[in-house]
Amino acid sequence: MTSTALAEPDTAVDRPEAEPTPAVRVPDAIRRRLAPIDERFDPRSWLAAGVVTLIAAILRLVGLAHPRGKMFDEVYYATEAHTMLQHGVEWEESNNTAKYVVHPPLGKWCIALGEWLFKYDEFGWRISAAVAGILTVLMITRIARRMFRSTVLGCAAGLLMALDGMHLVLSRVALLDIFLLLFLLAAFGALVIDRDARRARWLRHLAAGADPGRSGRANRPPMSWRYGVPWWRLAAGVLLGCACAVKWSAVFYIPVFVLLMVIWEVGARRSAGVRRPWRDTFLDEIGWLALSLVLVVATYLASWTGWFLTDDGYDRHWLNGQGLREPPVWGALQNLWHYHAEALGFHSTLEATHPYQSWPWQWLLLGRPVAFYWSSSGPCGSNSCAAEVLLLGTPVLWWSFLLAVPLLVWFGIARRDWRMPAILLGAAAGIVPWYYFALHDRTMFYFYALPAEPFLILAVVYVLGAFMNRPAGSAPSLGAADRRMVGAVLAGGYLLAVGLCFAYFYPVYTGQVLTYAEWSARMWLGGRWI
Repeated sequence: MTSTALAEPDTAVDRPEAEPTPAVRVPDAIRRRLAPIDERFDPRSWLAAGVVTLIAAILRLVGLAHPRGKMFDEVYYATEAHTMLQHGVEWEESNNTAKYVVHPPLGKWCIALGEWLFKYDEFGWRISAAVAGILTVLMITRIARRMFRSTVLGCAAGLLMALDGMHLVLSRVALLDIFLLLFLLAAFGALVIDRDARRARWLRHLAAGADPGRSGRANRPPMSWRYGVPWWRLAAGVLLGCACAVKWSAVFYIPVFVLLMVIWEVGARRSAGVRRPWRDTFLDEIGWLALSLVLVVATYLASWTGWFLTDDGYDRHWLNGQGLREPPVWGALQNLWHYHAEALGFHSTLEATHPYQSWPWQWLLLGRPVAFYWSSSGPCGSNSCAAEVLLLGTPVLWWSFLLAVPLLVWFGIARRDWRMPAILLGAAAGIVPWYYFALHDRTMFYFYALPAEPFLILAVVYVLGAFMNRPAGSAPSLGAADRRMVGAVLAGGYLLAVGLCFAYFYPVYTGQVLTYAEWSARMWLGGRWI
C-alpha cells in the first residue's frame, strides 16, 4: 500500500533525513515510499509531547489517594500484590495457604512495586497504575507523530487519551487493565518503529546499487547486527509476552501483530521493486518471526518466576499431590499447565450475574459503565449528597468513535493507506473477540475495551488529518491553506468539545462530593449509568 501523509510536516525536522550520497540514485517515488521519519532529536516535538504528558500526569496524580479504602477489584489485586511481596505468590492470609487466582502475576507485581516503594495504602497500591497511564499518553503521542508525520496530530492523540474518563479512572485504581494497555501499546509502537527501520534498510540497499528485481540473496539487504537484526520486532515479542503475563486477553493481539509484521515486510519489498515479495518475505523473515513468538512464550513464563521458585504456590506440586512422578523443570511446567487448564475453565464458564455487566455492542455506546465507588456522605450544601467514581469514557470522545471508524475505512481505502488496516485491526482485536464469549453468556465488563482505545483514538486523529489535507495528486477543491484552516478549526472545535465534556464529568471520575441534583444531571442515560 502506498503511504500518503495525512498532515503536512509542521516542522523542518519532520522531513526524512537526507541520505549520504548514494552509489545509485533511487527514484523519488521509491524514496518517498521507503523513507522513514527523521530520527534526529527534535526538541520542539518532545517539548510538545512533554506538555501533553504533564497534563495527563497532573490529572492522574492529584488526589490519587482519594477515595480512601479499596475500590471495586482493588479488594483482590491490591491485596494479592501485598501478599506477593511477602510470599512470592498470591496468598490467602485467612487460612495461611496459597491462593487460587485466574490472572497471571505481572500486573500484580507492577502494583506490588508501588506498595514496596511507598507503603501499603491507597497511594502505594495506585501509583503504579498512575505511572502506567501517564506513560501510555506519552507513547500514543509519539506513536501518532511517527505514523502521521505530524507533531500536531501526535499531540491531538495524546490529549484525547489524557482527557478520556475511562483511561483516567483506570489510571487511578489498582486494576490490571492499565498495565495490559501499557504493554500492548508499547508492542505496537515497537512494530511501527520496526516498519520504519526495515524500510530504511531497503532504501540503503537500493542506494548502494542493489537490483531487487533480480533473484538471488545478493539482491536482498545483507545481514548485519545493526541493520539486519529486527531488534524492535524482537522487543515487540517481549512486550507482547508481558501483556499476556498481565491478562490472557492479550493473545487476541498476537495474530494481528504477526499479520502486520508480514504485510509491512511484503509492502517494503514491493515498494523496493522485489519480483516475488511474498516468497522472499517468507524466506527472509520466518526465522525472525518464529524467534519473536518464542520470546512471547519465554517472557510469559519468566513472569511466573515467583511461582517456580517457591514450593508454596497454588498447584506448584500438583503431580506429587496426585501420587505421580515430578521430574525437575518438566514437572514444574506440567504443574503450571494444569493450573492454566483450571484457570481457563474458570474464564470459559464465568456466567455469574453482576449489576455492572455489559456486552461488547454496548461499549462504544457507553451502555453500561461501572461504578467503582459510591458515597452519600457530605457536606455538599444540600440535604442529599453524592460522591462516585464512575468508569465512563468521555461521552463526546467515545460516541465520536462510532463515526470515526467508518470514515477511517472510507479514507483508508480511497488513499490506499497502510495506516488504515493497522488501526482498524488494532481496534477490532480489543472488541470483536468478546462477541464470541458474549454468545456463551460469559460475564464481561466495559473496561475490557481499554486495549482498543488507543486505536480508536488513532482512528479519530486519522480522520481529522484527512479533513486537514487532501491526498497527494488529487484535484484541489479548496486551496491548501484554506483546507488546512478549515480542518484545523474543525479539529480544534472537536478537541475543545472533548475537553469541556471531560471537565463536566471530572467530579464523577474522581469521587468528588456533589449535591444529588448535580450528580443526577450527569447521568445522561438515566438508569443505564446508575
